[in-house]
Amino acid sequence: MKTTGKILATGAAVAILGAIGAYAFAQQGPGFGPGMRGIGHGMMMGMTHGTATMDERRDIHSLLFDHDRIKRSVTNLPDGIRTVTESDDPEIAETIRKHVAEMGQRVEEGRDPDLPIQSPALHSIFRYKDKIKSTYEVTDKGIVVVQTSTDARAVQALQDHAADVTDLVQRGMVAAHETMMENRGGMMGHGMRGGMMGHGMRGGMANRQHGH
Repeated sequence: MKTTGKILATGAAVAILGAIGAYAFAQQGPGFGPGMRGIGHGMMMGMTHGTATMDERRDIHSLLFDHDRIKRSVTNLPDGIRTVTESDDPEIAETIRKHVAEMGQRVEEGRDPDLPIQSPALHSIFRYKDKIKSTYEVTDKGIVVVQTSTDARAVQALQDHAADVTDLVQRGMVAAHETMMENRGGMMGHGMRGGMMGHGMRGGMANRQHGH
């Protein structure tokens, strides 16, 4: 996958996916009551599956809690997407950049994290990574990502994932919990049909459709 643009402060390669972010693993945002704490605990337990590092899991977890402090816009292009993901909080903005860089590095290396809240669209992006061109622009409050492809399947995966990420930004832990439950149902069905109960996640974080 070709990448161009400014290098993030984290030093990692900037690549695919619009991102959501936050700055503290245990921070509680507005409206984070007992019910949400229960969902959050369950989500963190579920996040132990897959290949993501503990640091990556913490970033995603806290992102979801602080989703209402993140601003995101998505423009669907004929051949891809343009996303702007930012926060007025400097620490959250830095976490957004860090998350994008880490996920971009994973895509470049083909290391799908296979997380319980992951959508099918994100899996597809890993599958079509060599067909996707990404450019990045670091802003004072976050990052702008433009991703394009000449492959119709890759374009659909990019747009689906962008929609899934937007849903996570808008609804936080509630959206993530719904996706995890959907994936569990799919995995159980797959296992009963004849295989292993192991993979599956909603491919594209957004349209609830995957999202970056």
